Amino acid sequence: MPLSQGALLQAARSGDEHAFRRLVEPHRRELHAHCYRMLGSVQDAEDALQDALLRAWRALPGFQERSSLRSWLYKIATNTSLDAIARRPQRVLPIDYGPPSDPHDGVGAPLVESVWIEPYPDETFDIGDRMLGPEARYEQRESVELAFIAALQHLPAAQRAVLILREVLGFSAKEVAEQLDTTVQSVNSSLQRARKAADEKLPDQSQQATLRALGDEQMSELVETYMRAWEAGDADTIVAMLTEDATLAMPPMPTWFQGRAGVAGFLTELAFAGQERRRQLVSFAGEERRMRLVPTRANGQPAFGAYYWNDEAGAYIPRALQVLTFREGRIADITGFADPAMMAPFGLPERLEAAPAR
Repeated sequence: MPLSQGALLQAARSGDEHAFRRLVEPHRRELHAHCYRMLGSVQDAEDALQDALLRAWRALPGFQERSSLRSWLYKIATNTSLDAIARRPQRVLPIDYGPPSDPHDGVGAPLVESVWIEPYPDETFDIGDRMLGPEARYEQRESVELAFIAALQHLPAAQRAVLILREVLGFSAKEVAEQLDTTVQSVNSSLQRARKAADEKLPDQSQQATLRALGDEQMSELVETYMRAWEAGDADTIVAMLTEDATLAMPPMPTWFQGRAGVAGFLTELAFAGQERRRQLVSFAGEERRMRLVPTRANGQPAFGAYYWNDEAGAYIPRALQVLTFREGRIADITGFADPAMMAPFGLPERLEAAPAR
């Protein structure tokens, strides 16, 4: 017979680590997503969550159940994240780091320090809406969209925590005040300022609303067209899919490109340069491709693992994780996280073997 939460809590307080793991496991995914919203990094979120659970284990004998276990865990995870924020640089996207670049200047060197927002795997986040409180303003998937995560990182840490706890998770002002050891008045004041600052950074329509408006069939067609064009090195088709003010960024490189002309210049002069000369390198049933894309989902948005053919390896090796942002049926942003290590959290392969020629 399964033990009740009360029995598990009593056992955990007595030093039963297995009971503690059973207590916190139902909350692990949502706590991980919470740390990600606070920190903008999957790895930082994982580190913060492990630290928070260690703190919770050590503090469990003093947990007096004046709040729910979930609220208590959120208090610890929030304060652990606030401590992490105080120790490291703000995370941003390249468009918040500097002005757009000229394709003729190349892409520049990657930054050594970790200042970039990282993509979040949809499967990691798949917790549904069952944990939302009555005062939540944002859908759960809206709350991990790239634009939302980027907007959060511009907020002062305390305001960021208040906005997430109140409007993403739906905790009451009283609960948030208890979690942050402050007053209801302070929470309400911080929320007002945070709302104003975040709304100035966010687009008029969330990606979830945009994708719903497009519908599954049109979305599938757009994704398929984009994949075929990228694999074929067809810059014209990709550019035709863009909004006039579209952006393309490639963290950890700080360079980014804006507008159809800027993105077209990057594709033709850099990404697809020499594509015609290279077509003889690999053959797939009569279709020769230098690049391949593998579809996935990140931050509630369409995404792809991008692989490039490597002669020495005799296979396609990972180059970047691309995340697409849409607006009114067109691609508004292409964010290519140019770090092969990004593939693993999405369950993408380390390499793609060449298909046999027919």
